[in-house]
Amino acid sequence: MAEPVLEVTGLCRSYGTVHAVDDVSFTLPTGGSLGIVGASGSGKTTTARIVVGLEHADAGRVVVRGRERGGRARGRAARLARAREVQMVFQDPYLSLDPRVSVDAALREILRLHFPRADPSRRLAELLDQVGLGTRAAGALPRQLSGGQRQRVAIARALAVEPAVLVLDEAVAALDVSVQAQILNLLADIRAQTGIGYLFITHDLGVVRCVTDDVVVMRQGRIVESGGTADVLTAPRHPYTRLLLDSVPRPGWDPQAIATARRSR
Repeated sequence: MAEPVLEVTGLCRSYGTVHAVDDVSFTLPTGGSLGIVGASGSGKTTTARIVVGLEHADAGRVVVRGRERGGRARGRAARLARAREVQMVFQDPYLSLDPRVSVDAALREILRLHFPRADPSRRLAELLDQVGLGTRAAGALPRQLSGGQRQRVAIARALAVEPAVLVLDEAVAALDVSVQAQILNLLADIRAQTGIGYLFITHDLGVVRCVTDDVVVMRQGRIVESGGTADVLTAPRHPYTRLLLDSVPRPGWDPQAIATARRSR
C-alpha cells in the first residue's frame, strides 16, 4: 500500500442549519486515483473546495504529504508553496481561463510566479507536449480553441506547478463523449508518468469506473459507502449506491421509478 499523499479526517462544513459536509474522512495514496460520487447537493464539491483551500472547514484536518493544511499561511513564499501542493481543474475551462490571455502567456505567468529563477520556455514546451497540444496552440486565445483543447490547457496550467494532488471537479462533464475519452486517457497517461494523485469529483459512474482505483459515495454531506471502485460498483452494499447505479440509462430503464425512489430515501 502506497503512502498517503492526502489524508482527510473528520471534515465538517455547515451553512446555517445545512450540514454540507458531515464527518467526511478518506485517504488518497501516492499515485492513486479516488472518486467522490453523489447527486447534486451531496457535498462532494464542497469537500473538494476545502481540500484545495477555496473554503474553510468548521472542523477536521486535511493533510498533504504529512503536512496539515490548516490555518493561514504566513508570507508569500508559504502561500505559494501551499498552492503548489493541490491544484484544481474545473468543469468549464472557458470560465477558468482568461479570455484575453494566450495559452503561452497564461502558462508563462504561472511558471514565473512559482519558479522565478527558471527559464519558462523549456518547461512550457514540455507542458504542451504532455497534454497533447502542439506549439501552434501556444499563441491561441481560449475562444480559438475547442472545448477539449481548452481543458488540456487547464490541465497543463495545473500541472505547471508540479502538484502532489490534482482535484478534477466534473472535469469532463461539459465535453462530448469522444472528447471525454481522449481527456480521460490523457489523465491516465499523466498519472502513470508522474505519480500524481487524482481526486475525481463526479456524478458520472462511467468516469469513476474508467479512471479511479477507489471510490467514496456521498449523500447529504456524509459518506455512505467506500471501497475499491470495482467492488463498490459491482456489488454495492448501501441502498443509495444501488440507486445511483440504477439511475444510469440502459435498456428497460424507468426514470419515473428512479425519481420516486430518490424522493423516498
